[in-house]
Amino acid sequence: MAVPDDELIVLLTEDGQPTGTAPKLASHHGDTPLHAAFSSYVFDASGRFLLTRRALSKKTWPGVWTNSCCGHPAPGESAVAAVRRRLAYELGLHVEIDEIVPLLPDFRYRAELDGIVENEICPVFGVRVNSEPVPNPDEVEEYRWVSWPVADRAGLSPWSLLQLDELEGHPAITTLLPTGEARR
Repeated sequence: MAVPDDELIVLLTEDGQPTGTAPKLASHHGDTPLHAAFSSYVFDASGRFLLTRRALSKKTWPGVWTNSCCGHPAPGESAVAAVRRRLAYELGLHVEIDEIVPLLPDFRYRAELDGIVENEICPVFGVRVNSEPVPNPDEVEEYRWVSWPVADRAGLSPWSLLQLDELEGHPAITTLLPTGEARR
């Protein structure tokens, strides 16, 4: 189940206003325009975090370990709706809107690897699930549940490293952990 070649991303001005759309695959290159994205961090009932490794066939950051799921809202789609859509597509996880918690609504980053640039305004969400993922091999090479906060960050995607720095100790994370389990 591959992503359609004609998937569109939403282009943004420097202040985050939509300015149009562009084909996703053709837009990620050495001069990637600023565009809308999202990242999500999935937690289970035990408070473990779902770490995923991007499929080796991915154009950007193939085989790199990263947050649970990330992607791009379609034109006219909210970030929360995109989180739900991509969690179902990438990980077979079906979540309700009230299971999605905004964590870093204004997160923005730029990263480069092998001539491919990510340039995104990328709100970060937390998600609580009660089921095991069923990864789509076109998107996810493998996954593992890890303790929170993430101690071993070696080899993680650049956006995950930046996000983890801001998420550690974030008060909204406690809403995703088991009751009474306060972490650093």
